[in-house]
Amino acid sequence: MRSSRWDANGNVYLVTEEPLTPELVRAHVGDADGMLEVSGSGADWVEIVIWNPDGSRAEMSGNGTRIAARWQAERSGAGMVSVRVGPREVRARMLDVTLVEQDLGEVVVSAPDEVEGIGFVPVDVGNPHAVVQGDPGEVLRFGPLLEMHERFPQRTNVQVARFAPDGAIEARVWERGAGETASSGSSAVAIAAAFGLSAATIRFPGGELAVRFEGGHAFLTGQAERVSESDSA
Repeated sequence: MRSSRWDANGNVYLVTEEPLTPELVRAHVGDADGMLEVSGSGADWVEIVIWNPDGSRAEMSGNGTRIAARWQAERSGAGMVSVRVGPREVRARMLDVTLVEQDLGEVVVSAPDEVEGIGFVPVDVGNPHAVVQGDPGEVLRFGPLLEMHERFPQRTNVQVARFAPDGAIEARVWERGAGETASSGSSAVAIAAAFGLSAATIRFPGGELAVRFEGGHAFLTGQAERVSESDSA
């Protein structure tokens, strides 16, 4: 299988133009956080399927769509790329050779909830999130519990976040079907929305992502760069 390895603020995806199945994903994903299957592309657009390491599909990934946009921009030289993921379309603007700003569209924040004594804010960024305010180190305890809880029949992504002394938000994330990852773009948006902020810097172990809200849409800015190419059997 021919693929390229990409890094988006510590979140690693393999990009391939070959059709994938759950079995192929589990066999080839290795230590990556997921795989992006390119199912179609043009000069200024690319259509992808997002796969989790366990072979399940994800409806959305802010870091994944940023990687896909950068992948297509390198091929065509486009300064703006539309990334299609199922019914959702993400517009991405190349700011430099690695920095990309994306319009992730509307975000839905629901009323605070609680399960197993854990309070959280449900947020929909095209995929489900449960944002917990607290010590980010607790993600290893809260993440598996909330992801698999019956409250979330399709499972959920989990973030544990708090304000840092400098005003940024420090966070760790537990991704549905992947476990803890170094960063997550849609999680950054979910955190900023749950905290009720119009703009925020979200600091993950893998680096910082910038989020702002304008005109009812969420805008996410972060890095995406190619790491290597591979061709495996």
